[in-house]
Amino acid sequence: MSTAGFNSQNGTGTGQTYANGPSQNPVALQQPPGVNYGMNHQSAYNPMQAKALAPPGPGLYPSGPNQPVPPVSSYQPGPPVAPYPSSPGQPLLSRPPLGGLPSHTPPQSASPSPGPRIPSAQATPPPPAVSSSGYYPNPQQPMGPTWRYNTAAPPMGPATAMSTPPRGPVANHVNPAASLAAPFPPSSATYSSAPPPEMSHSPTRISGPGVPPTSMHGYTQPGAAPPPMAPHTYQNVRPAYGPPPTGPPPSMKPTPPPPGPPVGSATPPPPKADARCGGAVNNAFPHTEPDFQEGDIECPGAVAGGGPQAPNSFNHVDNRMAGPTQPGPPARHLGHYPSLPPGYQNTSAPPAPSSVHPAIQAATQPYTQSPQPYQQLPAGPGPAQLSPSLAAMSLQSKTPEALRVVNLLQERNLLPPGPVPAPTPCLPQDLQKLNCNPEVFRCTLTSIPQTQALLNKAKMPLGLLLHPFKDLSQLPVVTSSTIVRCRSCRTYINPFVSFLDQRRWKCNLCYRVNDVPEEFMYNPVSRSYGEPHKRPEVQNATIEFIAPSEYMLRPPQPAVYLFVMDVSHNAVETGYLKEFCQSVLDNINSLPGDSRTKVGFITFDSTIHFYNLQEGLSQPQMLIVSDIEDIFLPTPDSLLVNLNESKELVEDLLKSLPSLFEKTMETQSALGSALQAAFKLLSPTGGRMSVFQTQLPNLGVGALQSREDPNQRASAKDIQHLSPATDFYKKLALDCSGQQVAVDLFLLSSQYCDLASLGCISRYSAGSVFYYPSYHHHHNPGQVERFHKDLKRYLTRKIGFEAVMRIRCTKGLSIHTFHGNFFVRSTDLLSLPNVNPDAGFAVQMSIEENLDDMQVVSFQAALLYTSSKGERRIRVHTLCLPVASSLSDIFAGADVQAITGLLACMAVDRSVSASLSDARDAMTNAAIDSLTSYRQSVLTIQQPGLLAPACLRLFPLFILALLKQKAFRTGTSTRLDDRVFAMYQLKYQPLVFTMLMIHPALYRVDDLTDEGALNINERTIPQPRVLQLSVEKLSREGAFLMDAGTVIYLWIGRNCHPNFLTQVLAVPNYAAVPDNLYVLPDLDTAESQRTRAFVGWLRDQRPFFPSFHVIRDESQLKPQFMQNMIEDRTESALSYYEFLLHVQQQISK
Repeated sequence: MSTAGFNSQNGTGTGQTYANGPSQNPVALQQPPGVNYGMNHQSAYNPMQAKALAPPGPGLYPSGPNQPVPPVSSYQPGPPVAPYPSSPGQPLLSRPPLGGLPSHTPPQSASPSPGPRIPSAQATPPPPAVSSSGYYPNPQQPMGPTWRYNTAAPPMGPATAMSTPPRGPVANHVNPAASLAAPFPPSSATYSSAPPPEMSHSPTRISGPGVPPTSMHGYTQPGAAPPPMAPHTYQNVRPAYGPPPTGPPPSMKPTPPPPGPPVGSATPPPPKADARCGGAVNNAFPHTEPDFQEGDIECPGAVAGGGPQAPNSFNHVDNRMAGPTQPGPPARHLGHYPSLPPGYQNTSAPPAPSSVHPAIQAATQPYTQSPQPYQQLPAGPGPAQLSPSLAAMSLQSKTPEALRVVNLLQERNLLPPGPVPAPTPCLPQDLQKLNCNPEVFRCTLTSIPQTQALLNKAKMPLGLLLHPFKDLSQLPVVTSSTIVRCRSCRTYINPFVSFLDQRRWKCNLCYRVNDVPEEFMYNPVSRSYGEPHKRPEVQNATIEFIAPSEYMLRPPQPAVYLFVMDVSHNAVETGYLKEFCQSVLDNINSLPGDSRTKVGFITFDSTIHFYNLQEGLSQPQMLIVSDIEDIFLPTPDSLLVNLNESKELVEDLLKSLPSLFEKTMETQSALGSALQAAFKLLSPTGGRMSVFQTQLPNLGVGALQSREDPNQRASAKDIQHLSPATDFYKKLALDCSGQQVAVDLFLLSSQYCDLASLGCISRYSAGSVFYYPSYHHHHNPGQVERFHKDLKRYLTRKIGFEAVMRIRCTKGLSIHTFHGNFFVRSTDLLSLPNVNPDAGFAVQMSIEENLDDMQVVSFQAALLYTSSKGERRIRVHTLCLPVASSLSDIFAGADVQAITGLLACMAVDRSVSASLSDARDAMTNAAIDSLTSYRQSVLTIQQPGLLAPACLRLFPLFILALLKQKAFRTGTSTRLDDRVFAMYQLKYQPLVFTMLMIHPALYRVDDLTDEGALNINERTIPQPRVLQLSVEKLSREGAFLMDAGTVIYLWIGRNCHPNFLTQVLAVPNYAAVPDNLYVLPDLDTAESQRTRAFVGWLRDQRPFFPSFHVIRDESQLKPQFMQNMIEDRTESALSYYEFLLHVQQQISK
């Protein structure tokens, strides 16, 4: 959410350079605050709705960073905010129409929102309690304002009138009149030779250095970096239809896995009063200059007003605040379940393992988008005319594999041998070939319901999961003086627009007809004129533009890196400082940047230490500031220095720092003051702040006190202190965001550090959090290796500065909630001072207007950033999905992993804003309600048992896995910082890594063979099948590997074959296996090479470095290994079979 195909400069590398592409224009940041869109309106589908009459519950994400809030003056309490429903007929525009609508900033707050409850864990696990705060409303009962994730967002103020041209062809590859099954005829449209009319709006050019000059029509082929794995081709693989099932459910036949997607985390809300946020944000965020083009906000504006100015930064903030949290609805009461053995009928096992890795294959497979031939279709009727074709593909008469009925209580072997594939949208093949890679852009439903009512009936969340800055092996790069965009909604031209003729194209989001600029008529690929439909922008769903000077309000900022390090006695004891300094020394020449790159260093204990590294000095000078209450910069001009000019001084400092503080006895930590000093230092330019902290800050501003009660770690009751103890770190993060500064936090500690409070500094500034519990250079060598590998990746991965991201969607759809680390600057604009390739995002959507006359809808994410080489670039991803009118079609297109990832983000917010039990209930009710809807509305023949469509067969298992995940579990001892960090990971990791955390992958590795193995770079990678997470799958005679995302366990059975022990672990017998083995020995045996190749392959597929532990029966880590056995019963949680019985009981009510 690794750098194949890229140089240190973002997005370039082997990427190709096209000439004449669309360009993104700057935008007006000064927009009047809009009306809150989380107000009480007509109830819409609420995934966490009550089963019984529910009293008014807390609003959805009342203080979550992803929740919209009413406009109020800076940091003043606002009126209570209810969930997200909105009144029908008042659309929430997801993009500014012509002339620009007022912007609206969803509320940002540290606390997420309330939700339904799940059974609290007890010594004897009672079945989950039925809570009245379900995900979905009961059709017979009035709905309380609880968790609504499909609610239409409330109105955002009066919409500017905008004429919508008649809707024409859906896309340039679709003939609206033609049947979808029929081949598309070659172009027969007559092109007009008249020159296009003059554009009525020309972007204003800004003075100052622009993008490096490029030839007008220079075109370079996309980079051909060697893919990490065999390329995977995305094709429309709609299962063949067959007659409705009769008799017992057929055995499982999972389809081959297509590449999996990325995603997940939540949104920082706007500043609020009290402990969630403070300070007059308007002072920190002065209004910016108006934009050159109508209502476009994708280019940061110059700062106007006092204080240090960070050019190109977004400074206007709509101050909003969520209302107070309301009491949650009562919980359901459940009866106790007996301890039942898993009484499954052993059906035939799934097909043999495919040559793809079960959990992460999608994330590592390169996605190649080669230009597709364009076939111009004769002019014809609009998208609505395609409906007969899609009707032919309707699922009403015949049952596809996705809707095959599965009785979960009878079929045990549900896991596919490889990765769970992302469903393929039911689109014409021409469109599907051009669609966005699901690793980058993925929707929870691959068939979009026509109406909000239909979505409510399906009881499933509608949302998008994004991995926008993902490392790609091939990325088309276009250099253009004119970036073609819709003049109304500012959508970038993409493969799903329609060409009415050679000179006009119709936008696929707002349906406006636009002129084709003269420059766009030239195709740099074929070097021919008059074929705009063959240009790379119209042949690639993911593309990157090198932006012209119109996209810069100042020269692009240089790469600036500031390191802020804790050097107290506790920090020196951990030994991290030596490891850090050595890593920076080793990678200093690989830091992304150019000749302008700057670096600086600050250390702190009870005082703040600055380092003068000005060129010409014989050695670094330490400057100590002891007045931490009123911090100042002693020599502002020599603390951030040009890396190339002062490299020797920087290297001298890094070599001397570890010994400089090795005798210190200073135990206090003035982190808050050090952050304030770092902010002052970075404000004029923007940049990245890397903070290393090893203890609870206990001095000066931002000081914290321990809030954790170790005796309550295993409590079955609600967990306290998940929200910040102070708003200091959030307010400082918002100030940083306004000056284009992102803060990354490295927490290395064996004691409680209040990550819930400290994490805000990264969460709201678009930074990242790295957590190394019990870090010690001697006692925990596994963590040291992990820190070393993570730091190398962190220092050398590509980075984007002063970025903003906007997500647009087809008219009729609206976005109302964001998840991830960022600041929401307006309804659909995210401020990202830094963007990195490992960050994922998620958004929730609602349907505001019926989509009856639409055949397909589109979503477009545009990320504008400055590369480390100083280029202004725009990365654009476009996703096209069909519109469905039948509930069966909607269920057939459900993406179970995307739904699980989005629900995890929502549950994190609910845990903070309401309670952990509310969030647990909400997740349980999500499974109950979706399967109830399927049984009542899709199944034509009612059968006994717990029935699910094949596409959702893993949904209850994933929900149970979430309930047992470290973030949400109860009754099991869990450190508060560990729980909070798990919540952070669920919010901002791409989906493929989130799913490994939720449901680890288990393999047997003592009998690895080359059968079905992958061959990558002359290495043979065995592909063992994925096993169910149950102790019954373990054998004392075997060895089993568990991949849990951030950690990999190797469990050795007591009677494991001596051959494996000697050939792989280099020990003679089981008793000789060491307790602290954290690396596999490098042996020259076939067994060792296979095992190391498999483990190395797993590690290589993720950007972070998972630690490795060998587990025996006597190992201290054995309980952690066993806690990942999701399907087994524990003292505080139900087994998978018991959970299925509970779900069935609730459905049968």
